[in-house]
Amino acid sequence: MNLAARTFALTTTAMVAFAANSVLGRLALVDQEAGAGGFALIRLISGAIALALILVVTRKSAIGDWRSAAALLGYAAFFSYAYIALPAGTGALILFAPVQITMVGAGLLSGERLTLMQWLGLSAAVAALAWLLSPSLEAPSLIGSLSMGMAGISWGLYSIYGRSKGDPTAATAGNFIRASVLAAVLAVPVLMIAPEPLPTSRGVALAVLSGAGTSGLGYIVWYAALKGLSSTKAGIAQLTVPAIAAAGGVLLLSEPLTTRFVLASLLILGGVGLATLTPSRVRSPL
Repeated sequence: MNLAARTFALTTTAMVAFAANSVLGRLALVDQEAGAGGFALIRLISGAIALALILVVTRKSAIGDWRSAAALLGYAAFFSYAYIALPAGTGALILFAPVQITMVGAGLLSGERLTLMQWLGLSAAVAALAWLLSPSLEAPSLIGSLSMGMAGISWGLYSIYGRSKGDPTAATAGNFIRASVLAAVLAVPVLMIAPEPLPTSRGVALAVLSGAGTSGLGYIVWYAALKGLSSTKAGIAQLTVPAIAAAGGVLLLSEPLTTRFVLASLLILGGVGLATLTPSRVRSPL
């Protein structure tokens, strides 16, 4: 298999894995196979175990840091609570937009200057997201949307924190391990405040598949794909995740596709594409 074909196969696999996280979370939570807290905890622990085993096989040591682990925990927790109320495609779309907006905002703070096209794209994405969430019969749950927005911000911060780290597999493993420790410590007070039933065997299986498979292994596949992708192509690839998640929701969960969602998706993804894929200018020193 040549490099282009290998990169395409790895990229496709990674995008399907990322979208599958939304479908798996929705499958577990909508049928009450697991509570949101339990699903997040099992997802993190199973991801940590899978990644730790990979480190043992490859004879690497875990790295990472607590700041990144806290952001990872925030993503996993808010993600789970959001999918109690949101369809798979809508959740993925709401997740994706804050991730990119957070990373663009971080670039501005670090000295980047946006072009006119980037400002137009960012403005269009924010306006379309506001329209999608505005009150109406077709608007998604406000609490679920806010929770998924926080998940997106957390994932954006996690991505920013991890840019300067060394080996991505070792860093991801270390962060998953630390996040699992944090989640285990917080699980007792959280579940005392908001108790939930024990997950079913199917709920545990879905959480393990999400944590060890589509999250842990999915990230490794994505890192391998990035070796053959430019930043622009990587950004374009991520634009497919909400669409794949929506398709999975329709096929596996019988979720409807509304006109509002389709139009908002086109506007948000197009705006985010302009904002993140157009080259930025670096602010000149004074």
